[in-house]
Amino acid sequence: MFRTSISDEVWCRLEPVLVGCGLKRTKRLRLRIEGVAWRLRTGAPWRDLPTEMGSWSTVFNFFNRWSRKGLWKRVFEQMRGEIDDEWAFMDSSYVKVHQHASGARGSTREQESIGTSRGGNTSKLHARCDAHGNPDHFLLSAGNVSDFQMADGLLENCEAESVIADKGYDSQKVRASIVILGAMPIIPNRKTNLQPNPHYDSALYRLRHLIENLFARMKHFRSIATRYDKRARNFMSFVYLAASLIWAKL
Repeated sequence: MFRTSISDEVWCRLEPVLVGCGLKRTKRLRLRIEGVAWRLRTGAPWRDLPTEMGSWSTVFNFFNRWSRKGLWKRVFEQMRGEIDDEWAFMDSSYVKVHQHASGARGSTREQESIGTSRGGNTSKLHARCDAHGNPDHFLLSAGNVSDFQMADGLLENCEAESVIADKGYDSQKVRASIVILGAMPIIPNRKTNLQPNPHYDSALYRLRHLIENLFARMKHFRSIATRYDKRARNFMSFVYLAASLIWAKL
């Protein structure tokens, strides 16, 4: 008997969202989703999918088709609960790119968000979470892209009263973008930055562990801890599925 990843309680919350996003409610729907969740949890090759979950090619084609259409992101947006906008935290985390994830046909490394950094081939997952540490927004970049370059994308549709981030976002441009949103930028200065930083609140900054905790939860899934997917869209689809499961368990 294979071990499943989705409890009955989580499935009761997830199934209506999947159907609302366009899936047909069939007898094998849960098995297909279990197959995708198995790949998310283990990071194993699709061909190693347990036969009880059906044909690996059928499950992969199902996942890939939804990924191309951007529907896994839509599932996440539907599963996302009420966001606590008192604070927002943003940060990034390196993801090691497995050697088999390089060389996607018909695209470049830049298009697939793969870059070379100190650790070799890496991607960088950028995230924003709310005041409870729950996932709110994600972006993907090559591993050699700096955090502050992705800040404007992470701040999209942000309605928080304060935005807390580390020194990687130490930029007057980033702070100005946060102020324009009507929020307080809680970002410490680098040692070399001697400009005034009147909005910095050391007590609030101590809560930044919440987004580190989110990355830790996300990387319990091996397909996110290490990138095995050639296509950036497929990797991000697993990110959205993992975040959907986190919301479903709340």
